[in-house]
Amino acid sequence: MRQSYIVTYDICDQRRLRYVYKKMLGYGDHIQYSVFYCELNNMKLAKMKSELRCLINNNEDQILVINLGPANGRGQKCVENMGIKYAVSTDRVVII
Repeated sequence: MRQSYIVTYDICDQRRLRYVYKKMLGYGDHIQYSVFYCELNNMKLAKMKSELRCLINNNEDQILVINLGPANGRGQKCVENMGIKYAVSTDRVVII
């Protein structure tokens, strides 16, 4: 079963930041600077975490993975936004 996740990161080095950003593009939707919305099964989640661990410096960087619940249940409804409407990007083109 897929779960919804918010993945947010604070990476101190610009090179590592680009690597993390590019890696996250393969797992979810870029919704704000350093924030992604992902719907992942257990295998994809484990793979994502493993790949991210290889990219960061554990003494300087931080990644938060927040489980919002089932993708078809609460997880889909628990993200609320104010201001500009959140829309899932279909082209995934972002310049950093």
